[in-house]
Amino acid sequence: MSVTCPLCHSRQVISLDRGKKIGGLIGTVGGAASGVAGTVSGATTGAEFGGAIGVVAGPAGVAVGSIAGAIFGALVGAATGGVTGAKLGEVIDQRVLDNYVCQDCGLTFSDHTSRDQAI
Repeated sequence: MSVTCPLCHSRQVISLDRGKKIGGLIGTVGGAASGVAGTVSGATTGAEFGGAIGVVAGPAGVAVGSIAGAIFGALVGAATGGVTGAKLGEVIDQRVLDNYVCQDCGLTFSDHTSRDQAI
């Protein structure tokens, strides 16, 4: 679907996606922080799993395996939080923010504004 500016009817319109970008960033940071803090079972389970695998290599293997497992858990938390935050931000972009800007006249508007003008 091509969005048209409700003021000058130009098709030179871009989406800003501010909510999606900010939501993704906040979700990624929050997911990683909760993964590192161990509040998400992913980091704890990852550390336990890494430690169990590291037993084969002795005490050093347990330490390295536990650290690697905790990092993996934090990465999983960051990825999950990032996707969730981006999806929430996308909904905010569509329903709350003026997500579009016309490159010809500079008008910022929401998708609802362009649909209301078309009717």
